[in-house]
Amino acid sequence: MSKTWFITGASKGFGREWAEAALERGDSVAGTARNLSTLDALRSTYPETFLPIRLDVTDKDADFAAVQQAAEHFDQLDIVVNNAGYGHFGMIEELSEEEARAQLETNLFGALWISQAALPIMRQQGSGHIIQVSSIGGISAFPSVGIYHASKWALEGFSQSLSQEVAGFGINVTLVEPGGFSTDWSGPSASHSEQMVEYASVREAAANRPSASNPGDPTATRGAILKVVDAEKPPLRIFFGSAPLDIATKDYESRLTTWNEWQQVSIEAHGN
Repeated sequence: MSKTWFITGASKGFGREWAEAALERGDSVAGTARNLSTLDALRSTYPETFLPIRLDVTDKDADFAAVQQAAEHFDQLDIVVNNAGYGHFGMIEELSEEEARAQLETNLFGALWISQAALPIMRQQGSGHIIQVSSIGGISAFPSVGIYHASKWALEGFSQSLSQEVAGFGINVTLVEPGGFSTDWSGPSASHSEQMVEYASVREAAANRPSASNPGDPTATRGAILKVVDAEKPPLRIFFGSAPLDIATKDYESRLTTWNEWQQVSIEAHGN
């Protein structure tokens, strides 16, 4: 049976790839973008199964209205993909309050509002799948993108809680955690803090990380996302790309080592 998708940030990147993959196999898609003209090609190619919606995900009321519009238009809502987001580059000391709040408003609160809007519909249906586009940066962290990490770690936290809260209603939650891909996440879509000269060497080292030199192909994620949404028991978390597992393994091994080394102090802190 065909599925109905709601995808934020459908104009480019993963959102565009996944919208096309869904439409090509006969599914229906409501795709959002801040500029509707970026969706013209999809609308002309799939006039019956693609619904373009203008949306800035930082607008809570508009988020709820957009999800409701999609559900009423297609009479169901099977898959919600919170893809809209961007990367902000800046050392923690360099961040302005405006930059920090803007990053969280889009990457965290946008996904929260869309998820909240979809849940009553999915609960009534007794089914649904919420896909949260996180990142390897949602479980690990690197210099120069600290506020981006903050937004994705928060997304990971509320989504894991959500998965437990809604499992009994037949609703699944999956965190897709990509590594580096050839999207414009770090290009035109990114924003940057004013740079302090004191961090020049840290910035240079961050730019030369090995994982940044071999980005994945976004088109290759089409088959992967279809496997996830078609799975009888979809994963809570899944990496996209070849690099994340190695990064995560080293990171978690380091954490376990440190926790174990300091366990006696931890027990002392418990008291009694």
